[in-house]
Amino acid sequence: MGRNTQSYFVAAIASVGGMIFGYDIGIISNILTLDEFNSFFDNPSARAQGIITSFLTLGCFIGSFIAGQLCDRISRKRTIILGSLVFIGGSVCQGAAPNRVALIAGRFINGLAVGFLSQAVPTYQSELAAPEIRGRLISLQQWSINWGVFAAFWICIGTSGIKSNLSWRIPLYVQVIPAAILMIAMPMMPYSPRWLLGKGRDEEALKSLARLRSGGDTTDPTVIEEYNIIKEAIRLEKESSLNSYSELFKYPIRRRLVLGITTQVLQQFTGINVIMYYAPSIFKQAGVGGENGPRLAQGVNGGVLVLSTIPAILFVDRWGRRFTLMMGAVGCGLSYLVLFLCIAINADIVKTAKETTVTIRNKSVSRLAIVMVYTFVAFFGVSWGPVGWVYPTEIFPMAMRSKGTSFTTAANWGFNFIVGLVSPMLIKSITWGLYLIFFICMIIAFFIVYLFYPETKGRTLEEMEIVFSGSIWAIKDKSRVKSELENAKRIE
Repeated sequence: MGRNTQSYFVAAIASVGGMIFGYDIGIISNILTLDEFNSFFDNPSARAQGIITSFLTLGCFIGSFIAGQLCDRISRKRTIILGSLVFIGGSVCQGAAPNRVALIAGRFINGLAVGFLSQAVPTYQSELAAPEIRGRLISLQQWSINWGVFAAFWICIGTSGIKSNLSWRIPLYVQVIPAAILMIAMPMMPYSPRWLLGKGRDEEALKSLARLRSGGDTTDPTVIEEYNIIKEAIRLEKESSLNSYSELFKYPIRRRLVLGITTQVLQQFTGINVIMYYAPSIFKQAGVGGENGPRLAQGVNGGVLVLSTIPAILFVDRWGRRFTLMMGAVGCGLSYLVLFLCIAINADIVKTAKETTVTIRNKSVSRLAIVMVYTFVAFFGVSWGPVGWVYPTEIFPMAMRSKGTSFTTAANWGFNFIVGLVSPMLIKSITWGLYLIFFICMIIAFFIVYLFYPETKGRTLEEMEIVFSGSIWAIKDKSRVKSELENAKRIE
């Protein structure tokens, strides 16, 4: 058995939490287009659709803050179990919804659960991973999200032919399955060894670390060395009273908080959730016709997202976080630019009180627009998708990790809520202008990463103290970080 085999297995089980909210994201974009759904809920307007969509993310925002406390108090592992249980309740509420209020309430409950999971899962994965595979293990979270989106698309396509309310109730009930799997499997997984050490449960922590690194051999020299490094780092944190939320807003932790929040906000400003939530409408704008044409195109979209994340899983620990994010910003930005030009120059736009109809006149341009949607999704899948979760979870010290990631994850969902709320109206009112806005966001993202983001690949979580202790200018500070890390290793 390989040295990190158990780590891969545990991280993969935890990543089912990503599939849960990926499915929920994918499901709503499809059922909003079903005649049976719209008829049952009195043909919700663009504003009402935005409320239905975004109440999930409002719950996520609140749940992320709650999860920060839960992770520290009851453990990362138990927070994941609790999140899966709450999600089952919300899913049943949605599937059985007798009216719009119950549907929105179910989505809010699911949002609370997703807030727990999206904060606890990557935190848990980061703390059980060896530094050389940490990016890969946390990227499993995004890959699982993408599988959830993909499954949702095709399940909805499969039920769309049912001419009754089961066409949308069945997909909503199905999301109970991965939540139940996670709830059953997680009790058998180990606790985070770092959390155990933080609670003074040293013997359990050593056993947990040995299970993850050496098949349970607590006498393995590398296990003992890593255990001692983690224990010493936690001791120093306790001596410096690094345990309250106020520390997040003080130097030097404040810099990490700003970068973590910025990463999650920029992930949302890629526009990925606009594409995922409202892709059928976007494909209609790009010229995809027929009753099921836009949904089929969206199904392919989900497949592109799944496949494009594989290179990130394999190579993010080799490429590094900086290069991957900058490459993604360039690719996503250029895709938006071409999509914007396709619609702005070659489309007829007819606006009525009820809807906005966009028709691209040239079929070749229409195909190019569709390709650009897929190209954007591919660049997101290989960059901002996974690294958007990797970077914030690896930069905080142990005592502040759950607290810090509760803020960064809440920022993700807060801006997701805003984007989800206004996007239907923006798609209707400014059509191609929305893509120009996202293009500009990607230009800004490129320069923010280039100027301010230090590289974290290959560093232990405990070495982040050195990585983030110097200048805020990432390029200027590279030589100092390299020198201090080499000196620290010589001293060890």
